[in-house]
Amino acid sequence: MSSGIRVLVAGASIAGPALAHWLRRRGAEVTVVERAPELRPGGQAVDARGVAKEVIRRMGLDAEVRAACTDTAGAYTVDADGKVLETYRADDDGGDGYISEIEILRGDLSRVLYDDTRDGVEYVFGDRIAELTQDADGVDVLFAGGDRRRFDLVIGADGLHSALRAAVFGPREEFIRHLGLVLAFYTVPNEFGLDRWLIDYQSGGRSAGLRPVKDATRAIAMLSFPAADFDVDYRDVEAQKRLLRERMADFGWLTPRILDHVDDTPDFYLDQVAQVVMERWSSGRVGLLGDAAFSSSPMSGQGTGLALVGAYVLAGELAAAGWDPEAGFAAYEARMRPFVEANQEIGRWHVHSLGVAAPDPGPSPELDAEGLTELVERAINGLELPDYAGVPDSAPPAGPPITSSARP
Repeated sequence: MSSGIRVLVAGASIAGPALAHWLRRRGAEVTVVERAPELRPGGQAVDARGVAKEVIRRMGLDAEVRAACTDTAGAYTVDADGKVLETYRADDDGGDGYISEIEILRGDLSRVLYDDTRDGVEYVFGDRIAELTQDADGVDVLFAGGDRRRFDLVIGADGLHSALRAAVFGPREEFIRHLGLVLAFYTVPNEFGLDRWLIDYQSGGRSAGLRPVKDATRAIAMLSFPAADFDVDYRDVEAQKRLLRERMADFGWLTPRILDHVDDTPDFYLDQVAQVVMERWSSGRVGLLGDAAFSSSPMSGQGTGLALVGAYVLAGELAAAGWDPEAGFAAYEARMRPFVEANQEIGRWHVHSLGVAAPDPGPSPELDAEGLTELVERAINGLELPDYAGVPDSAPPAGPPITSSARP
């Protein structure tokens, strides 16, 4: 079953391989290009809640994803002396609470999606789109490695700092909204006695935490601090480490011991907490998906869910429109935008609740308890997945649907 439609996807983290899965099932010939030389391991833990769990089921990957989960039992918030203040369990709120029942390291989810698609999708690592030119019938792409190829559609799933978005839609400053917070993640030795429970200490808008992983000899450090401006290049790791030390050196709890491992960690990551806000996620035959189109920020807890749901909807709407980009992209945006906006509001509310003043906060995040409950429900279960019954699908049914009930 092939439609003859050739689609190029930029980015092989989560959104890209998830989209490749659905495009292939709908009959497209898919190429995924990734500038990194191989899949990137590790990374922060990501979650799937509500409707995103149903997408995983429809992908036929529920068992594989759950087998790779972190197996986190829950979370404690503590004071500077380590005294437990609050307890959250993974089975709270039907598994859709503060700690999700499906919690997996970004790199592990990426590997599951890659293993699922690599036999039917062309992956090109260590390369990137250098130039592209589109006309009424297709897109001519020049790769940095020198190859020239033509595709019917090109999709950017290359993250917050999307190069494809910058090339087609304009400079990153036009679309990135900084929320006034900076996050850092990196692997440390588990010298802290961590045992399936996340521990988090917060004070004055800053936080330090430790997250368990399946390998009990390791843990993931999580640090955050307010920053009204952020001008450190996301590729300058040494400058990022200096900034982290400067902003967190006097923080209490276990922070000094956590900072001791900054220089010997294999997977240091630091970046601004930011959202991407765009009037349109497509231009002609080029579209965007995931953080490249509508980052909700890590503070929403829903970035991965948006990527998975968006991949399902984008492939389905394009196929349902007979691969007409104008109709397919328009239907994708119409269906996804209310869901995206609810999740972006969650991200802004979370930052606001920490007492952090965002330089460009967007709509007011002030909510009472009832309003927050309603917003959480819209952000987790607020999109009804179409069945796309009339659209080609090369995979067998994936079993009974997953239902969930989310409460804050």
